[in-house]
Amino acid sequence: MRKNEVHRTTKETDITLSLDLDGTGAGTIETGIPFFDHMLTSFARHGRIDLTVRAAGDLAVDAHHTIEDIGIVLGIALAEAVGDGRGITRFADAAVPMDEALARVALDLGGRGYLAFEAAFSPAGPGGIPGDLIEHFFYSLCTNAGITAHITVTGRNDHHICEAAFKAFARALRAAVAIDPSVGDVPSTKGTL
Repeated sequence: MRKNEVHRTTKETDITLSLDLDGTGAGTIETGIPFFDHMLTSFARHGRIDLTVRAAGDLAVDAHHTIEDIGIVLGIALAEAVGDGRGITRFADAAVPMDEALARVALDLGGRGYLAFEAAFSPAGPGGIPGDLIEHFFYSLCTNAGITAHITVTGRNDHHICEAAFKAFARALRAAVAIDPSVGDVPSTKGTL
């Protein structure tokens, strides 16, 4: 399948998301949060995933529900697009520098959602988004996609730290979902992810 569309509506958000794991990196992102739009556009571009996100959330409260729920929906869409994982590479890692910032990401698409996240943001956060909400986005994505992710970012500039993390995650994801022609089955000794 490797393509998917998910629509999720709650009392806090209304999100429609579509993706194509074998895309060109095209991104059409409308979340109502300009900096987050920039991060998701970068994610699509560097992951070579076609990604469309249309989200309406309770931004009058704050950005938390919108960003969290986009992570949930993106995770669900990724899990369904990967399916049983037959033929995927499964493990991948990437290191991406952005000026003084350096992000390192290692992923396992083995079906167990887990996030280890190390990054330090200023109190203002990137683009006015609290830094802990960036971590929470990745947590929501990983737990819903069944991805174990280790994300470590060093740097001084919030924008650079955040963007390097999104780019490194995208590049690692691109490699992890790639079809390995030498793998004809599910890449697990259990026979299932």
